[in-house]
Amino acid sequence: MTLERIEHRALHGGWQDVYRHRSDVLGCDMNVAVYLPPQAGKEKLPVLYWLSGLTCTEQNFTTKSGAQRYAAEHGVIIVAPDTSPRGDDVADADGYDLGKGAGFYVNATQAPWATHYRMYDYIVDELPALVEANFPVTDARAISGHSMGGHGALTIALKNPGRYRSVSAFSPIVAPSQVPWGEKAFGAYLGEDRVAWKAYDTVALIADAQERLPLLVDQGDADEFLQTQLKPELLLAAAEATGHPLTLRLQPGYDHSYYFIASFIGEHIAHHARALYR
Repeated sequence: MTLERIEHRALHGGWQDVYRHRSDVLGCDMNVAVYLPPQAGKEKLPVLYWLSGLTCTEQNFTTKSGAQRYAAEHGVIIVAPDTSPRGDDVADADGYDLGKGAGFYVNATQAPWATHYRMYDYIVDELPALVEANFPVTDARAISGHSMGGHGALTIALKNPGRYRSVSAFSPIVAPSQVPWGEKAFGAYLGEDRVAWKAYDTVALIADAQERLPLLVDQGDADEFLQTQLKPELLLAAAEATGHPLTLRLQPGYDHSYYFIASFIGEHIAHHARALYR
């Protein structure tokens, strides 16, 4: 699979690149940001996959989080893909929470979405194969994300035991089956059978998790979506009911923005580095 580098910038002794490639899974061209810390010039490194939230592209995390400084410190490659398929022939909808920029990291089963919206397969299979074929990486992987991407990171880790050494999330949509964002997206992508929705719902998946991978979740208590869309108390209850290891940190004064992510991303990368280098 051919990678075309479309951005190349020196940063913290390494390189912040953006690549474009053809995705067979999604049936469109996709952009993906890759940060190669300075250590990548002489050895293979572990990879942290970052999944962004609603309306985002590969650029939001790359330009706003400040994560590269910590990735360079710990020797971790960061891969940050776009959040949905793109292109003129890709289905879209009015509003920010369905269609382009709102892939929700599921495999859609309903028309017209099923043709392109297979972000689950893209993140789990196609993207790692691309990364492992083209960059100096080990087989040690971690996954993290924000909001819709936090939902993606948690569900993908829970559904793929043994694939990731660590997982974390900022302000994740932990129970999409029970909140407006998820009900709208899942109803469109997966149909009206709510049983099918549980395959992409963190709170539902915890009950039958085959691996007790510890979950690290940061949530701002001034988040404007806290009560209506995020509901971290549902995650806490599910984890307590099953004994699943969870560190849920409610951070006072922080909202849903990248100011929040930038404040704690260093701690998250350190958390992942400990697992990736164990």
